Amino acid sequence: MSGFLSAPMGAAYHVVTVLAQVLTPLTGGLATAAAIVAFTAAVRLLLLPLSYYALRGQASMSALLPQVQELQKRYARQPDRLQRELGALYRQEGNGILSGLLPLLLQLPFFSVMYRLFLSRTIDGHSNGLLRRDLLGTPLGSHWLSGAGPLSGQGMVFLGLFALLAVVASLAVRSARQAIATSSTGSAGRAGASGPPAVIASTGAPGQAGGVLGALGRVLPYSTLVIAAFVPLAAGLYLLTTTAWSVAERAALRRRILPQRRPDPGPAVA
Repeated sequence: MSGFLSAPMGAAYHVVTVLAQVLTPLTGGLATAAAIVAFTAAVRLLLLPLSYYALRGQASMSALLPQVQELQKRYARQPDRLQRELGALYRQEGNGILSGLLPLLLQLPFFSVMYRLFLSRTIDGHSNGLLRRDLLGTPLGSHWLSGAGPLSGQGMVFLGLFALLAVVASLAVRSARQAIATSSTGSAGRAGASGPPAVIASTGAPGQAGGVLGALGRVLPYSTLVIAAFVPLAAGLYLLTTTAWSVAERAALRRRILPQRRPDPGPAVA
């Protein structure tokens, strides 16, 4: 384990342990599982401002896509000029590549600490006590393909987890498809107002899934099921909580951000 993660993992372990003790009178044997869910939700809530700025930056970059593509076409044979024009465009709009990427990068250490906390067998040189607790009789440190077997009572708990992950993944795919359709519609509308037909074609039709990005958006959410099949139950529970939070968070933030970035409809036609 990387040394720089030891201290935050130890602090996180202490917080989850205290949460489990606090929740025991209310949840009984489910206290540790409930503490994992509560701790993950609390951290995601603290990271909400970063998520907001990340999504706002991505929306800004999407809004500039028609202009970027027009510049790429116009200066395809002048790479230096293209870079200057793109830089000027981003400065004019107050955006840059890092506007959506930097907030995401700042969240990575927090996600790494949480994931490794529910994955590691030892914390600060001591056994990870969280993995010795159980959920519905299934140890939080157990794996789907180990122990009593995938079709046992323990296996049924994992299958329930997989079912919930599949539901969340399908919601994530639907949300991504709607976001791509909305982005494509907005891009096509702006391109139609100020750009050539070639730009409209390159942005994609409103009902299309966005090419490679659309395909990734349909497949990647289901990768959590594959991961959950090979990690301890505690880590799978964390994955379920954080992915469900991400779906709900992005849906809520899009409703807040996108109305602010609707294209100007232009002058009214008499």
